[in-house]
Amino acid sequence: MDKEQALSKVSLFEKLAERHLKGIAQICTERVFQTGDYLMKQGESGIGLFIILSGKVKIEKTGLSGDKVEIAENGPGDIMGEMAVFDGAPRSASVVASEPTKCLVLASWEFNSFLKSHPEVAIDILPIVVKRFRETNEALTGLRAVRH
Repeated sequence: MDKEQALSKVSLFEKLAERHLKGIAQICTERVFQTGDYLMKQGESGIGLFIILSGKVKIEKTGLSGDKVEIAENGPGDIMGEMAVFDGAPRSASVVASEPTKCLVLASWEFNSFLKSHPEVAIDILPIVVKRFRETNEALTGLRAVRH
């Protein structure tokens, strides 16, 4: 599968015009991570987003007590780290390869430069980012309700 095809299957990019997918594909790089390699670490600055092409990763958070909790497992087609691309905030979780994993990596500065020169792409992906934020917010609200 080429980069354009991979991007077209990711929710963040699936509605983009082919010319925009081609442009984003040109600024993506492929990286391979071995089992145990960290793609990103909680608290570090986010330098880009990752799209899994093959393999699996686990997402874990370290609590105030220092305990690590696995919160999800992601595989091919999943995207991670996209919020840091937009807001520059530190990573909210760590992502570690649970088996050999190949990813497309889209650097923040490259993507932001692309968005500045193609603002219509930002308009197209904004509803998807907001939808993901709402889903996360609803999930967290549900967790709080269960605890009380």
